Amino acid sequence: MKTMASDFALSTQPALGRTSPDRRSATSRVPNERRARPPAYAAIDLGTNNCRMLVGVPSGGGFHVLDSFSRVVRLGEGLYRSGTLSDAAMDRAIDALSICAERLRRWQVSDIRAIATEACRQAENGAAFIARARAATGLPIETISPREEVGLAMESCASLINQAERRALLFDIGGGSTEIAWVRVPGSAGAADRSLPQLIGYHTIPVGVVTLSERCAGWCESEAGFAAVVEEIKALLRPFEQIHRIGQEIRQGGVRLVGTSGTVTTIAGIALNLDRYRRGAIDGAVLPREQVASGLAAIRALGRTGLAEHPCIGPDRVDFVLPGCAIFAAIEEMWPASDLAVADRGLREGMLMRLIRTARARSRPYQV
Repeated sequence: MKTMASDFALSTQPALGRTSPDRRSATSRVPNERRARPPAYAAIDLGTNNCRMLVGVPSGGGFHVLDSFSRVVRLGEGLYRSGTLSDAAMDRAIDALSICAERLRRWQVSDIRAIATEACRQAENGAAFIARARAATGLPIETISPREEVGLAMESCASLINQAERRALLFDIGGGSTEIAWVRVPGSAGAADRSLPQLIGYHTIPVGVVTLSERCAGWCESEAGFAAVVEEIKALLRPFEQIHRIGQEIRQGGVRLVGTSGTVTTIAGIALNLDRYRRGAIDGAVLPREQVASGLAAIRALGRTGLAEHPCIGPDRVDFVLPGCAIFAAIEEMWPASDLAVADRGLREGMLMRLIRTARARSRPYQV
């Protein structure tokens, strides 16, 4: 049931996201690697704030990363106020997509998926921008629905979801929206006999770190303002709670929160007292609620200068950290699970896994 409101080293997927040890020479090795490697696949995620790409080949139950790219493009800059994508934002996004297209031509991938999310869904000129991006880059970029966005997040986080006892509440705090998925774990009561988690229901709210930072600039820096934003977001989450009674399920036990977003990985990095961000220490970490709360409190106590200077944050993300923390706090207060599984992965990884699975199904001989 759906309701609407106004970057892997996994134990179950050992090769997922393992990067090349020599990233700088990746493109120079392409011709030699192409002769020996399996078919390559590519995924591009154009979000409200970032443009990201992954190129990978199947390896075991996951994939081996050949190339990756990420750039802040701020596609949704000013969207809350104007309702449209600005010329400057569209130019930045197309420049980044053009870099992706050039790198993909060198790799000669077998299949590609390129998606846009909330900024293009919301913008009056979103469809026109997608047409322009296709023409300029040759990439088959398309805007996906919130339902498919949830499905891709589930795909990338399946190994973490499957570690829960009965249910998982997966959330993805994006730049322009936040997606929530209520998930049945394989092997639990009522679950079909298959390896992938099953979606019970999902919810999307048009609030993300970019839109919230523009709409409530400075609010989250004060105690009262932060609390007001948290309450506003909880009101947007309440209809989903009323349908699925997730709070009651959490009290019965066996439910795990699984979070995937820059906000969640930042909170985890600070909760773990890391001197710098290390993906290997964060992706897949399961933190008790008390440790998560200490990380959230530490972030809020840093102040703007402290946020900019912290090695797990940096000046480019200062405007988005506290709005993201407010969204996270609303989710955690609404659904206070005993621990949080942290995922440093997202839509790109979900797309790659889906492309690989589809290719394997096509190559499998038909059996009567």
